[in-house]
Amino acid sequence: MDSSLLKIFVAVSKHQSISLAAQELYFTQSNVTLRIKQLEKKLGYPLFHRVPKGVILTYEGEKLYPYALDIVTKVEETILKMKNISEQTLLRIGTSQANAIIRLLPFIEKLSVDFPTTQIELFANGTPQVIDALLEYKVDIAFVTGDPKHKDIVVLNEFSDDLYMVESKHKVSKNCIIGYREKSTHLNFFKQYWEALGNTEYTTIILENYEVMLGCVKAGMGRAFLSKIIVDKYHYTDDLILTKLQPNECNLETHLVCRKDSVPFIGDYLKQMQLH
Repeated sequence: MDSSLLKIFVAVSKHQSISLAAQELYFTQSNVTLRIKQLEKKLGYPLFHRVPKGVILTYEGEKLYPYALDIVTKVEETILKMKNISEQTLLRIGTSQANAIIRLLPFIEKLSVDFPTTQIELFANGTPQVIDALLEYKVDIAFVTGDPKHKDIVVLNEFSDDLYMVESKHKVSKNCIIGYREKSTHLNFFKQYWEALGNTEYTTIILENYEVMLGCVKAGMGRAFLSKIIVDKYHYTDDLILTKLQPNECNLETHLVCRKDSVPFIGDYLKQMQLH
């Protein structure tokens, strides 16, 4: 069976949408529809029901999905390993947004010097989404906040982020937590920390821009939990009170991780890399 047909089937199943699958695969909607029909003809079963908001799997489609996902994953993993069999020709890097600012550029600069022929692809999102991408073989390595402690993931390296609770130096801060992203490891930790202190009446503001976040903190609109590197980068150090949590209160260092069954060719190099 053509694995490319299964890849399209998996994409449509995941998104429950022909159009979103087409966007992910860089195909036209008509091409995706045609390929799904080809797969249905080969198997002799309809695989999707059309619903007002897209498509859902038929009974036969649900039976096929785990097998198709397994085949597509193994094919893509094999192709990547064969490309990198003698050298790291491609490295797909996943990173949380904070790490994209703190250490991604120095990391890429080191790679470009030591492995000038390696092609680099980037995926930036919140830590939970980056971990999902790693587990789905969509990235090879990932900078994530905290140790995922997942049976399929191994830690290659660890870096300190020098994290602080920040609040306005000149105004009384409102009982509000300001976060970068709704599904954020830093935000979830800060909420849990705040609630453990008995503060459950706080509100939350999400602002996907660190400079705007820091401006709001300075204005007394709330508190945030950030790396000092980010505070310094946007020149807010003199306008904020920075409170360092005790080591036993916070263990959110950055970890460079990969799948146990898919350690990059340059894995030993990554273990020795030093970044601030």
